[in-house]
Amino acid sequence: MTMHRLSALLTFFMAAAIGLNAQRPMSAPKGGKAISDQLIGIFFEDISSAADGGLYAELVQNGSFEYSPAERDGWGPGTAWRFLRPGHSLGYLQPRMDNALHANNPTYMRVNIERVGHYYDFDGWTGVGLQNDGFDGISIKEGARYHFSAFMRNAEGGAKAVRVALVVPGGRGRKTQLLAEATLSVESGNWTKYEATLTPTATAPNAVLQVLALETGALDVDDLSLMPEDTYKGHGLRKDLAQALADLKPRFMRFPGGCVVHGGGDGFWNTYRWKTTIGPRHQRRGLKNTWGYHQSMGLGYYEYFQFCEDLGMEPLPILPCGVSCQGTNGGWGMRGQAQDVVPMAEMDEWVSEALDLIEWANGDPATSKWAKMRAEAGHPKPFNLKYLGLGNEEKITPEFEERFKYIYDKVRAKHPEIVIVGTAGPGSHKGNPDFDNGWRIAEATGVPILDEHYYEPRDYFLNSRQYDSYPRDRKTKVYLGEYAAKDKKLIDALAEGLYLLHVERNGDVVSMTSYAPLFARKNATNWNPDLIYFDNERPILTCSYFIQQMFGQSAGQYYYGDCVRFRGDAAGVEQPQEGVHYGQSVVLNTKTRRLYVKLCNASAEAKTADVDLRRFSLKKQATKTVLTGDPEAENNFDAQPIAPAKETFKAQKRFSIELAPYSFVMLEYSL
Repeated sequence: MTMHRLSALLTFFMAAAIGLNAQRPMSAPKGGKAISDQLIGIFFEDISSAADGGLYAELVQNGSFEYSPAERDGWGPGTAWRFLRPGHSLGYLQPRMDNALHANNPTYMRVNIERVGHYYDFDGWTGVGLQNDGFDGISIKEGARYHFSAFMRNAEGGAKAVRVALVVPGGRGRKTQLLAEATLSVESGNWTKYEATLTPTATAPNAVLQVLALETGALDVDDLSLMPEDTYKGHGLRKDLAQALADLKPRFMRFPGGCVVHGGGDGFWNTYRWKTTIGPRHQRRGLKNTWGYHQSMGLGYYEYFQFCEDLGMEPLPILPCGVSCQGTNGGWGMRGQAQDVVPMAEMDEWVSEALDLIEWANGDPATSKWAKMRAEAGHPKPFNLKYLGLGNEEKITPEFEERFKYIYDKVRAKHPEIVIVGTAGPGSHKGNPDFDNGWRIAEATGVPILDEHYYEPRDYFLNSRQYDSYPRDRKTKVYLGEYAAKDKKLIDALAEGLYLLHVERNGDVVSMTSYAPLFARKNATNWNPDLIYFDNERPILTCSYFIQQMFGQSAGQYYYGDCVRFRGDAAGVEQPQEGVHYGQSVVLNTKTRRLYVKLCNASAEAKTADVDLRRFSLKKQATKTVLTGDPEAENNFDAQPIAPAKETFKAQKRFSIELAPYSFVMLEYSL
């Protein structure tokens, strides 16, 4: 063996040994407190068009013609569609519901073609059909591939050529720009799925989809779709938005809400039913959204669970427990609605919703009809569901208590392995009757985790230390499922970061957290602030996003409160404390052999901290991430002045670090 080859082999084995050592779990040094390593997750609710027109990559709006005036005044089957008859063609559109594609998708569009023109128009186009403008236009990229599909049937006359095209419309002397096209032949008188791949020859942020019949007669169309071929891991989600979530390193995802779970201000009749969201897309039942628009359910329970698997997150589905949302008196922009309750005689139906979901997610396809449906959808292996939420911040009335206990006891008896997450109602602070009653029920029934929600001004997060006073011997843990400061400036993000340091210190009491809301589409925002804003072209990452990202990247199992001391503080003081706008947290991940030191200064004065890491065996190189800037700055569609800066540095076991005013610093070490 040559010396060169021997050296190469030695280098290989040394690198392998280092890699193995980095992945080998370690024992925690003394002085640490065991905490949850599931602290940072995400909460997805279809609010502010977060699903259709957002995370769900579908580019056609109202592709099943199911928009309705009952959902929004002025809406109907033709919403987001335009009638086309270029080349002096003649015909008309006719929404119909007879002999529908599927009972859950009853409306379709009949295109009646009376005369096909002779290319008289200056664009040289002809035919009778439809144009879809997408969600504020369709953004397409040159050379990318887009998958078109639609169910069609030849309702009258001979076989029909159907031209499908992506174009940039003309007008005012501009000629229509053809970007991609395909021609389909529709012969069958039965509903048949037709497909084509469109590859644009140019990039356009404002394209439209046109579907034109080229022979006379009648053509029925339904469930039209245009999906980018390049979606996140091939699972139908918009890549840039999905990647933004992946970069948060979330440990779990709570879904599908939020108030959409149980009808919101519309009452219990509008409750989200997971069973109508898991089949083939054309068989899913759309639903009026609590927040005032239509949910197509193209992003349904199967996609939620698949996304959790793709990101390595634990799924946390939330089911209703027989009581509607407390969105009464028109609160949160909802129409006033008294709280609806399900008669106790009908509660077994809602018990079945929970039990069947567990079977669908975890069951054996050979013995379970629900698991068989999961397998037929493309996932024969179980999703390994561990958590299940029952209820979402309902007002804790006697009616709620009776129904919650009923469904909780039934689920626990059948599936004791499932960790149930209950609810503490809206406004989760001491003295609130719903909060107090929620905790009373949780302790009486043994609920493992209770979901608290609160949205507060930044001063609350700067000054409150709510969890310091929570009983340490209480068996029920806290899930802070919805929270945010009420603005999106850097100072608000720092306030949230300071509060999360407090949560981390109390990670023996608080087991999970998730900022809310997650997404908001430009020009379709129901709630502010949000973690990520977006349009058709890009996501805008807020200051709060970067705080969440640093905490998501620094999960661990042990908290050390005595490694950092701020100059001027008394010995033994652990920050953050109430009324003090700076703080620290040191967290060890024994699984990944990483140590994280997080320091926040939300004050206007620089602070100096002395750091002592002598109990840890540090590698030579470490990473420093800093988020700082004007406290009143924010990231928006016009400018993004705030972003983290990273650098590597030589690790030291004892050192001092100066924190600039309005800054958050994370130091990461390998052990």
